[in-house]
Amino acid sequence: MNHMPNRHHSHYVANGEIDDDITNPIHLRPLPTLPVPPLGQSLERYLKSLSPLVSKEQYERTQALVQEFLKPGGEGETLQQKIVEMRETKVNWTYDYWLDDMYLKVRSALPINSNPGMVFPKQYFRDEGQRLRFAAKLISGILDYKVVIDARALPVDRARHNKQGQPLCMEQYYRLFSSYRVPGLLKDELVSPGSSLMPEPEHIIVVCQNQFFILDVIINFKRLSDQDLVSQLKRILDAAKENPDSVPLGLLTTADRPTWASSRARLIEDSTNRDSLDMIERCIFVLCLDERMDYPPPEVGKPIDSDDEPLGLHMLHGGGVENNTGNRWFDKTMQFIIGTDGQSGLNYEHSPSEGVAVVQLVEHLLKYIDSETHKRKLTRAQSICELPNPRKLNWKISPILLQDIEIAKAQITYAVSDADVKLLRFTQFGKNFPKSQNISPDAFVQLALQLTYYRIYGRLTSTYESGSTRRFQEGRVDNIRAASPEALEFVRSIKGEREASIEEKKFLMREAIKAQTETCLQTITGQGFDCHLLCLREVSKEIGMPLPAIFADEAFEISNRFCLSTSQVLTKLDTFMCYGPVVPDGYGASYNPHEDYILFAIASFKSCPSTDSHVFRAKLYQTLIDMHELCTGTKPNTNNNSNGYTQG
Repeated sequence: MNHMPNRHHSHYVANGEIDDDITNPIHLRPLPTLPVPPLGQSLERYLKSLSPLVSKEQYERTQALVQEFLKPGGEGETLQQKIVEMRETKVNWTYDYWLDDMYLKVRSALPINSNPGMVFPKQYFRDEGQRLRFAAKLISGILDYKVVIDARALPVDRARHNKQGQPLCMEQYYRLFSSYRVPGLLKDELVSPGSSLMPEPEHIIVVCQNQFFILDVIINFKRLSDQDLVSQLKRILDAAKENPDSVPLGLLTTADRPTWASSRARLIEDSTNRDSLDMIERCIFVLCLDERMDYPPPEVGKPIDSDDEPLGLHMLHGGGVENNTGNRWFDKTMQFIIGTDGQSGLNYEHSPSEGVAVVQLVEHLLKYIDSETHKRKLTRAQSICELPNPRKLNWKISPILLQDIEIAKAQITYAVSDADVKLLRFTQFGKNFPKSQNISPDAFVQLALQLTYYRIYGRLTSTYESGSTRRFQEGRVDNIRAASPEALEFVRSIKGEREASIEEKKFLMREAIKAQTETCLQTITGQGFDCHLLCLREVSKEIGMPLPAIFADEAFEISNRFCLSTSQVLTKLDTFMCYGPVVPDGYGASYNPHEDYILFAIASFKSCPSTDSHVFRAKLYQTLIDMHELCTGTKPNTNNNSNGYTQG
């Protein structure tokens, strides 16, 4: 699907609950390769997904195009055969096409549009020393995890909480560190550890007051102790204070990709810059030590969740050029952020891996920090007086590069002012409630999102929910389509557009949930149609075939314009992930269902007159209440609702 700019997000997803086990020898057997779905099946499911989105006339035109495409000996049969042959020679026949379409060919800027931000539970630092001790533990925890990754010894995830569950592909975990996205004029390049002959890096990059420092974390084959890390970080802070007005070079990574690619080409004309950039691109990860943000207290009458909204924005874009946006390098896969006022989290470049790998890392990391194990003394590399000072990266900034920074500054300033993120901490019930009704919690939430959108706009919209295909080698995601004909019948009954008794509404809700659950199962077992159609289209270009009419059809564009980009981010931590919409008039919606509450992050653009995150949140709150009442005949207990949501 052409997502330029209609790119959609892919995070940890529906039915993605996993278990770990390395004792069962089943994980030693190679995973199957991704199947090629039957052409007729994919196109039938494509047509079904269109029926609630387009007019009857448009549907019939598309149906005729599909029939033409399916004719024996025609375009469809030719392209399908090419894909079947491709499967015999490639580990995963969709991977390269999918990666290009989802990320590498997308030309919009990474902050907000692509890189998600994740907020960790808030810390309370009494002083700078406590913040640096937290940072040192974070570095040690990551290095602890990286030892297992480097040995490729992570426990194998399984599809369900079942020791006999199907093993899942683990390759995404092994790309978390040292991967890097290089900007290009027409297409970016994802550079991964396995694609380089360079030795494994032994340094991280620490960014402080817009300045970049090399921190060697392994010296003479030994990891630095927490105490040594604190001392080195203190040295970095002191050095950064000597030049508080440094040029915010990191802003270049906030520009749209062609603009940044041009700037990067100018940057590396100088050998000093080339060497400095190489140290960033090859580092294990980036650690951002941010300045104080001084978040304003929430206004009286505002939802209590507004306390956390600035934290989400901070992790998403850094708070603007007057705050910490220049204290970033958005091309790096893992970028951890620690502020002086207790906020911490990360921003990650999404192309190497899905949210599941990031969430697993964060869970390990926070457990490591909180546990007693961090108190054990690591062997010190040397005494602090013998440790070499962290090295500051030097840059030679030409007048034209200063102009480039100003252009990037203008772009990101507008983007920061335009991002509207609202949180909903829905405490009336959590995933235990739909489970008590024998309903998939994820399907329940997806249907609630459909009803919410319909209540605002009077129609359904094409919806993206990432569905993991990790049951197969190099599996990433395909789309679980949520805007189904069954969902349309349900929302119309709730809106009174078709007569239905309470029992009929319950039945229609169950039918919509059932359809969503079946679509999820089809997708995660390799029978989704989105990646299949994408590859058919791209292969037609490769072999010089005129673009088949079904891909030039207006309905195909409508189908792949995702005004709702959603993902379930499962973790028991009280954290949340947020990201922007993928179209100007859309919403980004991530959610984390806990046992007794659900945490949503809703994002839209303020510049769009037809979207409003506040309105969406209020309607979503009411929709969840109404669906509970439909299931049980009673409203959940809302007496403790001090959130202050406007009822919709």
